[in-house]
Amino acid sequence: MKRLDTLDDLALAADRLTCAEPRFASVIERNGLPPLRHAEPDLKCLLRIVTDQLISLKAGEAIWNRLCNQLGDFSPEAVLARSDADLRALGLSGAKARTFHFAARAFAAGQFSSAGQQAEEDVFRLLTALPGVGPWTASIFLLIGLRAADAWPAADLALQVAAQDLLSLAERPSTDQLVRIGDAWRPDRSTAALILWQHYRNLRRMPRE
Repeated sequence: MKRLDTLDDLALAADRLTCAEPRFASVIERNGLPPLRHAEPDLKCLLRIVTDQLISLKAGEAIWNRLCNQLGDFSPEAVLARSDADLRALGLSGAKARTFHFAARAFAAGQFSSAGQQAEEDVFRLLTALPGVGPWTASIFLLIGLRAADAWPAADLALQVAAQDLLSLAERPSTDQLVRIGDAWRPDRSTAALILWQHYRNLRRMPRE
């Protein structure tokens, strides 16, 4: 798996991207390089991403804080010790509570212990085999947790909005359309995502990260 570990990696990838798509340069000129988004590739990282699925940032943060208070280090044992009802009481939907348990059992069994040494597509398949883990969740885990250089969460609404504006598209691209657009940016799609997220923050006048 090719990785996006350092700011030097990011700068080289950004140079390649601006050659392929010069409009990326305007975002970088305005803001500088985007920050790397890294977390440990552990169960806690995956469960945070699951928590944030399909809800607002504010709601996700509130639920996550409650989970942190109750689950501590998010070890598989700590998660599995809680029933579906316990997790729902902390704010998770029933589907997400079940995904927490499926993920905890997978990590307890060591299914992701060598994920960093595997090809991105193989880890993607392992992740999406977990009930409740779709392509968006798997791609975000690859990008943030495993620092994969070519992860592409095309279902991400912010990426779609940013791509529409930056590329002057008539409509917000669908997930399938953004997949096709991103094909031109291989093998640096993680950097493309970081730049587009930065552009989205500009559009929404959000503070810099």
